Amino acid sequence: MSSSEKPVRTRFAPSPTGFLHVGGIRTALFGWLVAHQAGGQFILRLEDTDKAREVAGADEHIIKSLRALGLDYDEGPDKGGPYAPYRQSQRLDSYKAWAQKLIDAGRAYGDPLSPAEVQALRDRARAAKKPFLYRDYRPANPPAWDGARPLRFKSEPKAYKWHDEVMGDLSTGPEVIDDFILIKSDGYPTYNFAHIVDDAEMKISHVIRGQEFLASVPNYLNLYEALGLERPRLATMPHILGPDGNKKLSKRDGAKDVLDYIRDGYLPDALVNFIASLGWNDGSEQEIFSREELIKKFSLSHVQKSGARFDERRLEWMNGHYIRQMGVEQLSDLLNKSPNDYWGKGKSAEPTYKKAVLAQVIDRLKYLSELPQLTGFFFTKPSNQSVRQLYEAPEDRLLKDMPKGQMGSLLKAASQKLHTSQFDPDNLQACLNSLLEELETKPGVLFPIIRIALSGAQSTPSLPGVLSVLGKSESLARMASAEKILES
Repeated sequence: MSSSEKPVRTRFAPSPTGFLHVGGIRTALFGWLVAHQAGGQFILRLEDTDKAREVAGADEHIIKSLRALGLDYDEGPDKGGPYAPYRQSQRLDSYKAWAQKLIDAGRAYGDPLSPAEVQALRDRARAAKKPFLYRDYRPANPPAWDGARPLRFKSEPKAYKWHDEVMGDLSTGPEVIDDFILIKSDGYPTYNFAHIVDDAEMKISHVIRGQEFLASVPNYLNLYEALGLERPRLATMPHILGPDGNKKLSKRDGAKDVLDYIRDGYLPDALVNFIASLGWNDGSEQEIFSREELIKKFSLSHVQKSGARFDERRLEWMNGHYIRQMGVEQLSDLLNKSPNDYWGKGKSAEPTYKKAVLAQVIDRLKYLSELPQLTGFFFTKPSNQSVRQLYEAPEDRLLKDMPKGQMGSLLKAASQKLHTSQFDPDNLQACLNSLLEELETKPGVLFPIIRIALSGAQSTPSLPGVLSVLGKSESLARMASAEKILES
């Protein structure tokens, strides 16, 4: 059976050396989509052989991140499966057995050089302006491997051609093939060796990974041949770039922990949609995809070869779309069930009142953690200081040179007019429109004056909506308090 006919089995194989950011999650997501599209299996494997860099708790964090995004896996360290264990640190006997096959075939040898001696050779090559290849210094009679020293692969340099599901047809010459370490002196295998053994034993059909591994593929192909293994289908993910599109995304540019996005109130479906679109589209103008649509339409052949720019504003727009798609009732239920307090000052308010507030801000909400900032004034009267500061230094251009006495007169006239309103949104809108005509002024002049009085903020949702939710008594009381501030 050729690799193209194998049952589809993909894997996500992170190292527990820190949190997952969007680059790692995208690799996991694409593997998840390929598996689900084909009715195959998606596997989680923890590559925990670099003990010096391992971070305590990172393995649980990886599992929690995948669960938070709904990227369920069929086999893994916490689930088991037919090819368990799914932690490389628990598979050492398997690596030693495969290593012995290479030794018996004359394709691996004990490395007699110390790290300092290897570095000296590397420095000599650099001084001579030549590429460093360990095989140029391969010992003629290496010592038997006893586990106390590294075990190196004995390469057979040759040219290679191979197909990458994303990058297309690729080729290299023999000059890039080298003798690399298979098992370190601490007894743990290197990534270069362990992932090939694991993928073979776990019958992985597709290996999807980042661009940083592309240069090592010829060495992997050489090792596949030495082990007599059929290579899986390879797919290389281009880098995710920072907002300026000039360099790989870093923590400084916004490569946050994916769980931080969840805590900030980004919805899992929005994150999945956004991450899937980093470097992939189905050839159409469509931007919003349900999970079912992603599974149906996704193709590795439609992943772009160049880097994808991370645009957090687009993520905010997309998350806002998903929030609005939920509607007030569903969003209210989500907020009530969330372990995070997104309501802030409104936490203990009546459910009916909170829903009325949500209805006012849902069109402006980009992520849930900004809810307190947008809604605080609905639950707590703005401070006199904040109201005074905004009247003294208004952002609205039309108010900058207006005398405070004139602002006070307009606010008083508005208060008197609103006394006659029934305080439902339609009546309030008609009342405000009538007031503009009577005072011969513009919305850009009158409405900010009223907004500041009600909210202590420059911008709010629809003014009739804000007045209606606050109610007649509270609205007029706040306006009266602001009149006194303007008089003083």
